[in-house]
This record gives sequence, C-alpha cells and structure tokens, in this order.
Amino acid sequence: MELNLPNYTALIRTCGDKVFDPIRQKQVKLTPEEWVRQNIVQHLLALGFPQGLIAVEQPIAFNGLKKRCDIVVYNRQTLPSLIVECKAPHVGITQKVFDQIAVYNLKLNVEYLIVTNGLQHFCCKVNLQKGKVEFLYDFPDAALVVG
Repeated sequence: MELNLPNYTALIRTCGDKVFDPIRQKQVKLTPEEWVRQNIVQHLLALGFPQGLIAVEQPIAFNGLKKRCDIVVYNRQTLPSLIVECKAPHVGITQKVFDQIAVYNLKLNVEYLIVTNGLQHFCCKVNLQKGKVEFLYDFPDAALVVG
C-alpha cells in the first residue's frame, strides 16, 4: 500500500504475511498497521534518528493497565523523548487517537508526539510546564529529539 511517506519498500523485508522488524530483530505479522509502523521506522532512520534509541511496541503500565506504545524514541540520556502512535491507513485520525497517545504521555512525559495512519501525520511539541501543545509542520528534527 502506498503511504504519504518516501517509498521505503526496498528497505522493508517482507516474506508472505511476515515482515522483519529491524528494531525488534524478529519477524512479525504484516498487518496494515504494521506496514505503517515499519515505514515510519524507516522514515525516522532516514531522518537521522539512531536505531539504538528507537523502541517498537514498548510496554508501559498505566493505572494498572498494560499498554504498548507503537514507537518510542529515547534521547541520549535514555529518557523517552518521542512517542509515535500508528494506525492502519483505513483508520481515521480522530480525537480518540489523540486521547490514546495523551494517556501514554501521562506516563512517559515526552516532548514530542506523532500520530499517523501513514497517509496523515500529526506532529506535536508538548510543553509540559505550560500544558500546551504546538502542532508542527513536519516531523521533529532528530537532533532536537535525541540531543
């Protein structure tokens, strides 16, 4: 499926209904959401985010519930700095999706959030002290996120 990202198809290794995740270092089921996730991972790598600072399907616990963040990028001090919430291309980006990533951020307190379905990308910078969110025109600069 074509996404609103550079074409990373040549870099993404698929085999039947599986795709190799370079971050988790294993084959995973190739779903429409996973296709978006793997393309976003490739995009982050192309933007200069270090592979060693990216986590995929990062488990977190919140109010006794076990959740998983699609992608978390850590800074060089190993603190979470960016969360990406991926949806399948046919899933609309709604307030519910923003609420989901906001809940994750109550636990992780990151400065940058991205919500995407591969076709639409919403990138935000969060000012935790002022409780404000600023929408960005593009993905945040890797140097600002990881330090």
